[in-house]
Amino acid sequence: MSIVGTGNFFGSPEEERDRLVQALQGGKRQTTKPAEIPTVRLNDGNKIPQLGFGVFKVDPAETERVVSEALEAGYRHIDTAAFYNNEEGVGRAIAASGIPREELFVTTKLWPTRFDDAEAGFNESLEKLGMEYVDLFLLHWPAPRNNNFVQAWKVLEQLGERARSIGVCNFLPEHLRQLIDETTIVPAVNQFELHPALQQRDIQEASKAAGIAIESWGPLGQGKYDLSKEAPIAAAARSHGKTLAQVVIRWHLQHGFIVFPKTVNPERMRENLDVLDFELTAEEMVAIDNLERGARGGSHPNDIN
Repeated sequence: MSIVGTGNFFGSPEEERDRLVQALQGGKRQTTKPAEIPTVRLNDGNKIPQLGFGVFKVDPAETERVVSEALEAGYRHIDTAAFYNNEEGVGRAIAASGIPREELFVTTKLWPTRFDDAEAGFNESLEKLGMEYVDLFLLHWPAPRNNNFVQAWKVLEQLGERARSIGVCNFLPEHLRQLIDETTIVPAVNQFELHPALQQRDIQEASKAAGIAIESWGPLGQGKYDLSKEAPIAAAARSHGKTLAQVVIRWHLQHGFIVFPKTVNPERMRENLDVLDFELTAEEMVAIDNLERGARGGSHPNDIN
């Protein structure tokens, strides 16, 4: 059997063969069809896929494999952070995927201990990711007792195209007001804990009033409560022939939240994407809304400093 060359011969026949195999493999990876995920237009004009994949608590040693499987499943939005200690694995998976960089949306975050040298922290994240830019760069917590998130934000405002969009995580209304009053650029995103049992409506309202998109972390409640015992979620799952997690993800999407559930199970990765072929009724949405009870699973924003 003969092998047709690539037309760019720069070495031995064996090298040409190897280059052809690599090209074919790369092309095969690139043909993975992503799900038709809706996008949200941010206040800076950029678009973000509304459904992504988070790597919080993913073992750094497993991150490359897990992210590779997520990309193969069809995800094109990956959310990481310096604090997760797995940016390198995210970067390796993306580099090996063969997917053009412009087809991906990558988020990372700056931990409060780096607020006093924010640009250096940002550059370290870029280096670990092996990228020239990120699509979204976030201040991870306000750390209000340190009184330096405004200073750090002003550095983010100067990053230009190296951070296509900038935003915050876990900012309460008072933190948002201070940031907006004392700086130039309004955050594109506020990412905070949000799930049916903790909806933080005051932060939702403050973010929406400022034109800031809402991202939900811990969108399934982080296993802190049993979704099967939440009657409105269980009833909707039965009605639509979907899983409990799919119903909750759909609830986030219909509220306009950006959401990125985390799993290391390839089957669940695909399952979490399979939420675009049904719609919760208005009554189902209200019933799930009524599950709010202030059940915080993570830290309070004022407690991380």
